Amino acid sequence: MKKCLQNMNVRNKRVVLRLDLNVPMQNGVILDDAKIRDSLETIFYLLQENCRIVILSHFGKIKTQNDKLRYSLEKVSLRLKELVGQEVYFSKENFGEAVVKRVQIMKPKEILMLENTRFMDLPNKLESKCDAQLSLFWASLGDVFVNDAFATSHRKHASTYGISLYLPSCIGFAMQKEISSLDRLILHPIHPFTVIMGGAKIDDKITLIESLLPKCEHLLCGGGIANTCLEALGFETGQSISSTDPIVLDKVKKILLQYKDKILLPLDAIVGSTYDKSYVKYKLINEIDENDMILDIGAKTLQRYEEIIHNSETVFLNGTVGLYEDMRFANGTKELLRIITESKAVSVCGGGDASSSVRNFGYGNKFTYISSGGGATLEYIATGNLAAIEAIKEEMYIETLDM
Repeated sequence: MKKCLQNMNVRNKRVVLRLDLNVPMQNGVILDDAKIRDSLETIFYLLQENCRIVILSHFGKIKTQNDKLRYSLEKVSLRLKELVGQEVYFSKENFGEAVVKRVQIMKPKEILMLENTRFMDLPNKLESKCDAQLSLFWASLGDVFVNDAFATSHRKHASTYGISLYLPSCIGFAMQKEISSLDRLILHPIHPFTVIMGGAKIDDKITLIESLLPKCEHLLCGGGIANTCLEALGFETGQSISSTDPIVLDKVKKILLQYKDKILLPLDAIVGSTYDKSYVKYKLINEIDENDMILDIGAKTLQRYEEIIHNSETVFLNGTVGLYEDMRFANGTKELLRIITESKAVSVCGGGDASSSVRNFGYGNKFTYISSGGGATLEYIATGNLAAIEAIKEEMYIETLDM
């Protein structure tokens, strides 16, 4: 790992700090402040170094003017203020002369949070398309850029990738923890290594699956991924979520045949129905009919998966094996979490749905490591790098204009 914060001279500097403050919020109330807490180590270090800190983050997706009302970072800044124990100034703007003037009058150890970077996506997607002028503007606000937003570093956005092209850059402590943990626990796991793969779609995870299969002893499937595998093998899956792309199905079938000794699919399921919302029934996989929807794994599958987990030294969980938000179809996911955390295995959770289910069922403190990234975690595991991290490693910078 290159260009870590502790190896960068930031003393008395103006620092542009990119965080991941994309927290869950409902009716203006933050439901989980874990991402804000994850940023504290880096913030406190910069304060000790007498820095002026300009914080950037995205929050939600901005497609309409109404989205700007829902996804302002102002309430996030108030929570950060409570956690750091000092004032966190908030700017309702993130671009323009007013921002420049506000940054110019900052004093050492002051913190200024700018408004949601994705406000610049309306109407021309300047943030998401890594607009050069926007990247250069944000870079002009500091002397050094610190990227501590692992979860969004797989994207070449102006606030992650773009700034690093114009400023001396490094990665913060939360980012370092993510990379070192994933390197140690997943890229170089203790064997036997078992992967549990769930979720709705297999299309976006084929690269990840192909990268993990040579490294693991077993791949246990559930959810829409298992349904697609069953479909590829000719099983009836009814109205269950699965891929209908013939190219994907052919690819999946080849993978299943190549790794038939490693990949395990459900033996039974809890199903719902397209014509009766109250319908819930236990079925063996070969009993699924055309109106059924596979919404959870059954007891025989759990028993089979449990035997493998208890003989594993490392378990990586990605996705859920059922519609866990509905308690009628939550047992498979809940029981798997119990089985994993009661085993002797090093347990790692990655991906948004998996992390949400872990916290929802109270297992947040029982996993060895829970990655903060969704797509970024999966891409890092599959490829070993992320675009914004690679940009920092290049050591090529263009001089920025003086403010």
